[in-house]
Amino acid sequence: MNIFVGNLNYSITEDDIREIFEEYGELTSVKLITDKFTGRSKGFGFVEMADADEAKKAIEELNGAEVEGRSMVVNESIEKKRDNNRGGGGGGFRGGNNRGGGGGYGRRDNNFRSNY
Repeated sequence: MNIFVGNLNYSITEDDIREIFEEYGELTSVKLITDKFTGRSKGFGFVEMADADEAKKAIEELNGAEVEGRSMVVNESIEKKRDNNRGGGGGGFRGGNNRGGGGGYGRRDNNFRSNY
């Protein structure tokens, strides 16, 4: 089961999170989310536990627990499903009344002057 762990002190490391959660069962992975430019923790991460019952017990007991001066938020992480069939994009073909549809190739404005 994948678990969200939030409201963490920025000084907490993945090893700290691992130590906290290992008391409840076997961990598959621990991932602390960091800023890609500074490398600094963003204050949240994810823990994956092999056994769902152990994970639920960890969630119940650790949600709201104070760690290094902050109350952790711990709950089941629900994976977002991506919709690959989303519309959008702008430009391109617009059928119907021929009233426009985003710029693109071959479009000229009245103020456009070519140097060719």
